[in-house]
Parts: sequence; structure tokens; C-alpha cells
Amino acid sequence: MKFITLKKSILVTSALTATLLLNACTVTEQVKNTTSTLTESANKAVNITPRAEEQYLSQEQAFKRSARVSNVNYNLNFNLTGEESFSATSTIDFDLSNDNTALTVDLSEAKISNLVINGKEMTSEQLLKSYNSWFITLPANMLKQGQNTVTVEFTRKHSTNGEGLHRFKDPVDGKVYLYSHFEPAAAQQMFALFDQPDLKATFELTVSAPNDWTVFSATREATTTQKGDTTLWHFPKTLTLSPYNFSMHAGPYTMWQDNSGKYPLRLFARQSVAKQITPEHWFTYTKQGFEFFDDYFGINYPFKKYDQVLVPDFLYGAMENSAAVTFAEKSFLTNGEMSQSRRERLANVIMHEMAHQWFGNLATMKWWNGLWLNESFAAFMATLATSEATEFDNAWRTFYAGGKQSAYRADQQVTTHPIEVPVPSTANAFDNIDAITYSKGASVLNQLRYLLGEKTFQQGIHNYLKDNTYQNAVLDDFLDSLAKASGKDLTQWQQDWLYKAGVNTIEAKYQCEQGKISSFELLQTADESQPTLREQKVQLALFKTTNPGFSLTQKLSVIYQGETTPVNELIGASCPDLIYPNYQDWAFVKVNLDKRSFETTKLYLAQIRDPLLRSMLWQSLWDSVRDGKLPLNDYLTVALTNAPFEQDYTTLGQVLGQISAAKAYLNKGLGSQHDYVKSVALELEEITWQSTLANSDDKNMQRRWFSSYIDVAQSENALDNLYKLLTGQYSLENLTINQDIRWHIIAQLSRYQYSKAATLIANELTLDSSDTGEKSALYARVIAPNSQVKADWLTKIQQEDSKIAFSKLRTAMSALYPSEQNSFNEQTAEQRIGSLRNIDEKNGPVFMRSYNQLIPTTCSEASVARLNKAVTELTNLSSGTKRSLLIKQQEDKRCLMIKDAIKL
Repeated sequence: MKFITLKKSILVTSALTATLLLNACTVTEQVKNTTSTLTESANKAVNITPRAEEQYLSQEQAFKRSARVSNVNYNLNFNLTGEESFSATSTIDFDLSNDNTALTVDLSEAKISNLVINGKEMTSEQLLKSYNSWFITLPANMLKQGQNTVTVEFTRKHSTNGEGLHRFKDPVDGKVYLYSHFEPAAAQQMFALFDQPDLKATFELTVSAPNDWTVFSATREATTTQKGDTTLWHFPKTLTLSPYNFSMHAGPYTMWQDNSGKYPLRLFARQSVAKQITPEHWFTYTKQGFEFFDDYFGINYPFKKYDQVLVPDFLYGAMENSAAVTFAEKSFLTNGEMSQSRRERLANVIMHEMAHQWFGNLATMKWWNGLWLNESFAAFMATLATSEATEFDNAWRTFYAGGKQSAYRADQQVTTHPIEVPVPSTANAFDNIDAITYSKGASVLNQLRYLLGEKTFQQGIHNYLKDNTYQNAVLDDFLDSLAKASGKDLTQWQQDWLYKAGVNTIEAKYQCEQGKISSFELLQTADESQPTLREQKVQLALFKTTNPGFSLTQKLSVIYQGETTPVNELIGASCPDLIYPNYQDWAFVKVNLDKRSFETTKLYLAQIRDPLLRSMLWQSLWDSVRDGKLPLNDYLTVALTNAPFEQDYTTLGQVLGQISAAKAYLNKGLGSQHDYVKSVALELEEITWQSTLANSDDKNMQRRWFSSYIDVAQSENALDNLYKLLTGQYSLENLTINQDIRWHIIAQLSRYQYSKAATLIANELTLDSSDTGEKSALYARVIAPNSQVKADWLTKIQQEDSKIAFSKLRTAMSALYPSEQNSFNEQTAEQRIGSLRNIDEKNGPVFMRSYNQLIPTTCSEASVARLNKAVTELTNLSSGTKRSLLIKQQEDKRCLMIKDAIKL
């Protein structure tokens, strides 16, 4: 939690009172509970209609406030020293339509030193009654109709959990770095404001900071003035932004610049990690993105300059702060050459955050129920831009194998939900931020593009952005723009796709006579719990086996709806060996292969040349395992036979991920000491090692295989092999064992109790004392099969108000109970279930999103019974934790189903 202390804002003239305005996007709403001092008598005395005494803002309260408030401007002054607290002044100018009732201003956990309302300074007694540590209540009798000015001076502690104004002290050199993160409602952890998206405002910023620091925000600084040991930075007024789109970052960052493109670009990172960054990648993809988006949207980037900063301890992948985007370091630092998958990931995330500059920052949702459209659209546009503007023309295949599969899984969980859902308050803003929000939404937009036509869809997007520039919009505004551009009524589409949950399944049903198709129908089904049948446009593809390989004999576009769609155009066509009814992945729908196609896939998978089709067929096999239709051991027979022949980098990653998940099911279901499980483990070691050696002429494929080899190594021979590679006794052609790989190897050695593991961890930490090194060492220690170490770290994780950095607690959580350590998982399972309600009550959603991975599942009847009991008895959990508990219950049942289907 953070505390901000303000001083007199109206009299600020010195560097010490300089305040920096930071409105960034944050995904957390965590504030300590405090007791309100506003009494009923005080309410009556100042004619207050009090807002609910809660730390979170409801939609109703927000809309009542925005109905009264307009023309908002913030003048922010920050005094930054690098110490644990900062001081600031927020001056808010706004128009008020009526002064009949009190008005609230959000400010979390600050120590207010002065509050001035329209020139009148509040007394200490008034201030005590007006502030409850969540928001300030401005009495009606101190407000006026028309223009008002409120100045708040305060001090506050910096955040250390990734929200508000986060402070990080680098363990390598002791340097301090700050960055802001506000979405959905954490700007109030940095300054006083109306913290809601539909009260857009302009922001003017002044910051006093140490001389060796760089400060950057939504605009470029207008002036810098050195005064002794500090420099005063002044930033001119921004364009109109929602508060969560504003940001401020400060510290002794290393900076790179590129002015060769249409807009000036800068990249920032901590000094100690600067060598782990390749600026050329960042600038190349960023310039490619601007060229694509300026052309696609038909509206030039509005914010003049573009900064990107890599920051530590970040809660998410990145945040689209206007013109000053933050990225999680851990995803993009590399020791040595960046792999193909990480470069593609970098390009995609850059495109995602850049798309938000138009769709989210320029035109902004009115309330948090519209957040899905922001994220879905950015995910869709990022994939489209990455595919068409960069070297990664396989981006849609990557999306299919990754994000889209996560969406399918989420949409089949008991906790599935419509794409758009009500958000009663800021406490619920991220309740449903998941793969449905991001990837199902993106998939739905993509299929709508095919349904309406590419150019029509693009024109509708342009019209929406043009009509809502610097304004707030709702879903109907977006769909009306598309409907007008296409001339198509989208009312039913909206109901079916956005307000109803669940994923449909399609299957080709056909008959052949004398080698020709005599009848053909496309069948659509839905789960009985989510019975909606939908309209989509798909491609049907028919294939014949050749020797070797397959040939595409026919391709046909079809719009299907309802339970049965006849496809008479295929009658008389040659009877196929394989039919795929969602060829090239236009639709968001699961495919159930007909019997003949299923058998063809199992026999000839490696011979299918089309990498996307091959990927989709691999997925059909894996879906059959998860649905209980294909025994896991049968899948592994196909996978271990075909995987070594996979030559597509993206598809190989997908297949290796499935094999890894299969191994985890075996470990949990049968136990790592089961004879079949041990034989699979040895076979995996051999396949991944031989494939590493065989791909020495392709660095990307070699690295992918070698990373998998590290993950599966557990026999004495394999662990000895890793040790020799680590210590230089052995080497691989064209493979460098860099620092990232070294920690990966050490963690695996520790995981399987290699005799020298503890010494290796200690020695490696002396060589790599960075923040990444500290977390890597922690992970390696906690993942070791040591019950005392695990018990100690579970105690630290569960401790209230822990002094350990949240990023390190998250690291420990991720290492506690790997799949083969079911016995350790069981040792504390009852305690974790028994304490879940208490921990949920005492921690906010940010902590619980990580902690909920520790809800125990051990793939046993006893485990399922324990979860069933918890679901029944723990009725007062937060919505996020309740969802996690239900998902764990469902997945444990699935694990049992998969276990029972194994035929040995």
C-alpha cells in the first residue's frame, strides 16, 4: 500500500513542491481498509449526500459524478527523492453543473497536509472529517456552480506491488527507479483526481527529481531547470485523456533514441539490464507498426512522440499509457541473441499497445464493462499488424496455437461468461479479464471481419475512431459504425456473440457412394449449459492422401447457422480422406473430426504440408484427450512418433506444450514412479536430446528442442548431461549456454535433487546478483523436493503484510508444487483450503490472482472431494477467488477423467 503526502498546492513555487502527474493504466485496486471519520451530523451540517464508505467506486456513483463534472484539468507537482515516500500537489480545475450535494475526489492512503477548495483552506478538523483514506468529500457549501478549483497537498508511500507510483531499488547498483501504473483505478494511489474513465481531462505536470534522473510522461518536457542537486521538469498540457491513460516514469534510466521514422521514438531501461536489450528490434517493430496503423485507421497517431520503457516487477505484460508505454522486463530481457518466439512476442506486444493509442486512448470506453472491447480489439489488431507489417507472417498461426486455445478452454469452464458483462464497481473491473476478454473477443472480431468483408470492416473502424476522437464511447457506437459501413443489421450477432457464453462445435456429416459424395451437412452443436447456436462463415476443405502427402481437392466458403446446414455444392465431389470444416481458421468454433478424418490424422499427421492445418489437426487430437474421447497414451503414441518430424517452429512449440501438459497429467494421475510414466519420461529425454543434436544448423529449432530437453530431464544420465553442459565439460554445436539457460538448468537440477544443486545455486548467485538472478535462485531453491523449504515459503506467502517484495512471493508461489511433487502438495492441502477464506479477506485481487494457483489439486478422489466441500462451504469468497476455486474443481475432475481413460 502507498501513502502520498501533499503540501500546499496553490503556493507551490519551489522544486521541493514540484508534483508530477502520473496517469498510467493499472489493473489493481488495492487499498487498506480504514475507518471513515465522516459522521452523520457532519453530513447534515454541510449538506452532504455521502458516497458509500467503500474503497471502490461503483458505476452508479461514477455516472452520477460525471453527470455533474466536466472540463477537467489537472496541474500536478511531484517531489521525487528516491526515498520510500514522495510528496505531491494536485490542483484540479473543473466545471460543476450543480452544487446541491457534496462531491468526492479519489485519493488512496495519503497523508494530506493541506486542502484548499475555491480559495478556502480546510481546517484540520474539517479535513479529518472529509477524508477516509479512500476519497475526499468536498462539502456542498464550499463548491459552486461553474468553475471550481481544488488543491490537495499530500505525501504518500511509493507502491511496491506494481500499482500507483511503483518504486524499485536495483540490487545490482542500488539505483532507484519509478514507474506508474493506473488501470483500472490506481491513479488515486499517486494523485488526487476523479478516477474514472469517462471523466477525460488534460494534465500538466511538474516534477522535481535528482539530477541524474530522466523523467518522462505523456508529453515531451517543455523545460528542465537544474537547482542544486535536483532538476525541475515541466511538461506541457496533454491532449484529453482518461486518467488511466496518463503516466509518469522517473529514474536514472538508460535511453536510446530513433528519429528516422515518422515519429520520434525513445526506449528506456534500467542501467544494469541495458546490455540485455537490442534496441534495433524495438525500433524496427515500432516503426513498422506506425506505418501500418496510420494507414489502416486512416487517422495519424495523435500523441506526437512515442516512448517505451522496460520496468521491473510489472504485474502484466505491458500497459498502453499514452505516448509512454510500459513493458514487463522479464518478458523481453535476454542474455544473448533473442529467440524467434521472443522476437515475435515482442513485435506482437508492441503492436498491441500501439493499437490502444487509437482504440482506448483516442476513443475510450465509458466504463469498465467496455474494457473487453479495448483488449479484444488490440489483440486482434496486434495479430493483424504483426502478420502484415513484420517478418512474422505466421502470427495468425501463433495466435491460434496460443491465445485462441486459451479462449476455447476458458469458454468451456464452469466460470465462462459472455464477452461483455456488467461491472458494478472498480472492484470488479478485472473479475472477467481473461482469455475470453482478450482472445475470444479478438477471434470474434476476426470472424466478423470475414463475415462483413475486409474493406467494409476497416471502413467501419475508421468511422468509429473519427466519430469518437477524444471522447468516450460505448459498444453500440462501435457496432453502429460497422453496421452503417456494411448495411448489415448486427443486432442478432451482438446478442449471440457478445451477450451469450460458450463455444460451439461443428462437424462434417457426409456419405459417399461409388467414390463420390452423395450427401453433405455441416452440424453445429452447443453444450447444454450454453445452448446458443450461432452464425459464422467458414471454409470447408477436402483432402485426398497422395504418396507421400496430401492434396487439397476442394475448398468452399459456407455461412452456417442452426443445427444443420446442407452443403449441396459438394454433392458429386470425390470422396475425401480428410475434411476440415474450419480451414484457415476463420471461425471461433471447435472442430470435431469425422471418424475417417480422425483416423487419417492419426496415421498421416506429419505428411500434411500446410502448417496451419497441421496445427489445427494436432489441436483436434489434444482436444479429444481433454474431452475424454482419446486415451492419453494413444495421443502420446502419435505425438512421440510425429513430433521429431515437425519442421514448423510455431507448430513445434504447440506440440511440445501439449506433450508437457500430457506429462503433467501422467505425473499427477499415475504418479512419476509408475512404470509407464517412467518409460514416457525416458523416451522424451531421448527424443528431445536427439532432436537438439539434429537441429544444430537451425538455431531457433535447436533452442526450442533444447529448452524442452531441460524441462523433461530427470534421469541420472540426463541430469549429469545438463551438469556437464553447465560447467563447460561438454558443449553443443551452435548453442551458447547463456545466463538464462544456466538458471533454467540449475532449476531443473534442483527440482530433481541433483547432488550439487545447492552449491550451484549459491555459486551462480555470486555471478548473477541481478534482480533476475535473485528470483531465479529463489525459484530453484523453492522447487526442490524439500518439505521444510516449502513449508517455510508457504508461511512467508501467507503472512499478512509481508515485507518480502510481491514479485518474489509470486516467484515462490510458481515453484512450490510441480506436478511430480504431489506428496508435498498433499502435505499442506488441508491447511491451504482451510485458510483460503481468511487470506482472501485480508488480501486484494492483485495478490489473490497469484495466490489462487496454490488451491490444491492432486488428481485424486480425495482431492476432488476436498474441492467439492470447499465450493459448498466457502460461500463468502471474493468473486475472483470463487472463480479460481471452481476452475480448480473442474480441472481436477478433468484430470481424473483423463486418468481413467488411459488404457495400458
